[in-house]
Amino acid sequence: MENIKQAVAGLLAKSRYNFDDLCTIMTILRGEGGCPWDREQTHRSIRQNFIEETYEVIEAIDTEDPKLLREELGDVLLQVVFHARMEEEIGRFSIDDVANDICAKLIHRHPHIFGSVQADTTDQVLANWEAIKAAEKARVTVADKLESIPPMLPALMRAEKVGKKAGLDDAEGNFDAVRTAAALAAAAETLADSDAADREARYGELLFLAVTLGRQLGLEAETALARETDRRVADYRALETALAADPQIAAAQIWQNLRAKQK
Repeated sequence: MENIKQAVAGLLAKSRYNFDDLCTIMTILRGEGGCPWDREQTHRSIRQNFIEETYEVIEAIDTEDPKLLREELGDVLLQVVFHARMEEEIGRFSIDDVANDICAKLIHRHPHIFGSVQADTTDQVLANWEAIKAAEKARVTVADKLESIPPMLPALMRAEKVGKKAGLDDAEGNFDAVRTAAALAAAAETLADSDAADREARYGELLFLAVTLGRQLGLEAETALARETDRRVADYRALETALAADPQIAAAQIWQNLRAKQK
């Protein structure tokens, strides 16, 4: 307990902190006499926090807000330290082990920097990375690689990764953007004619084809859909504003004007 008091006093005397201080604070919060809330948490109880903090980092990146990015990266780092501290308490691994493992992984997967492998382009680097990763994880078949993609990823992102790792463009015979667009249109036409039991499968096919088309055009499905959703929200705001300014104007005319501006 005396050591904890000394650590608290040392922290309070500081005007600037570092990573070691963050780890010390977490030890204090989780330790005897620490914060009741922090002491009660488990990996599962703060699982959602990690997800939310990650999305807040993405928001800071998308809005190009460095102040917010700095704050949100700190929140993600806290989650890493929090989970590592829980594991250290039961003797399985520590934050130093986490740092050791990622350093070892980076060195091993960059043989063109830390070894004698030649890789002069980004494509060569990525090919090496995937080959080394597959060997590390003993992923031999295409199915092995597809099953390694986390199923809890957002569905569009997972579909994008599955399509890329499966090499669908080659497997389906030069399935280029033009053919994908044609297949997308065909799937859309059959959707309405499907019976209830088949409709979900047809709709899933439609979405997967849309993701494939985006990948072939160099677009990210999650990003594209997020931005389109933002535009739709902005459209409704513009509609309500226009109607408030002129109640006599037809909503259809407002939508037509909005569509014309977006072209």
